[in-house]
Amino acid sequence: MKPKILAILIMLLAVFDAPMAGFAKTTDSPAANRKAATHSSSPMAETPADAVPTPATDHEGSVRDYAPPQITVANPPPAPKVWTWQEQVAWGANLVLAILGYAGIMMAVSLLKKIDRQTGYAEAAAEAAAASAQAALLNAKALVHSERPWILISVEPSRGAENSFTVMATNRGRTPARITATADQAMIAVDERYLPIPPEYDKEESKPPAVPIILVPGESTPIKPFRREEVKALCGSEERFRRIETWEDKLYLYGNVTYADLISTPDDQIHETNWCCWYIHGRQNSGLVIAGPAEYNSHT
Repeated sequence: MKPKILAILIMLLAVFDAPMAGFAKTTDSPAANRKAATHSSSPMAETPADAVPTPATDHEGSVRDYAPPQITVANPPPAPKVWTWQEQVAWGANLVLAILGYAGIMMAVSLLKKIDRQTGYAEAAAEAAAASAQAALLNAKALVHSERPWILISVEPSRGAENSFTVMATNRGRTPARITATADQAMIAVDERYLPIPPEYDKEESKPPAVPIILVPGESTPIKPFRREEVKALCGSEERFRRIETWEDKLYLYGNVTYADLISTPDDQIHETNWCCWYIHGRQNSGLVIAGPAEYNSHT
């Protein structure tokens, strides 16, 4: 009896089990599987949500579904930059400043070019003015030189005395001259070629006149008198005097006159005239004539 009852029960179970299996296959879904897994009391059924399910083996009675893959982009595209109104205002202000700066630079360059041209014109004008001033100065100096006094030396016989002579200084210029100093010297030499160059004077010989002498144009003044009787004293011995008488040696009188004019600048006021004379000794009469090298008859 018992085996019959057991066989009936197995058949009943088989009949009821077939519809339930079909229903389970048609309604099976990932959500149902997750729900069944959450309600399952088996420890093996509890799996983490992010765990990847493993495929079912042949001996497992149910079918497992895979979870959808999660896609992660390594370098997401940048979001488009928003240009705010503050940035727009700043950009416009910078553009205006750049334009104004460029315009200012161009104006400054133009102004510098004009200044450079004006400077060139000013330099040219200054050079022309300097040249004109130099020419005017030269003309003024030439005019002054043409109008300045010129002291010339001449020899005249002394009145009322025989064989006596006077060295005269005459103003041949156009303006007055003031004589500031005179000097004279006597020297015996074989010829004028043996005279020292430049002329040598004793320091004490150059002396100002006792009374100021101002010569107007055409006026003369004596600066050195000389007589025949003075020759022996200058020779110092009879032998030298005999040589003067025979013209083996010559007696020279030379000197200078320093004078100032009244129209030149202080630096150009002082002038000098050098003179030289040869004393000619004769048996009865003597003479005194202008002679000597050019250095002894110069004018400044």
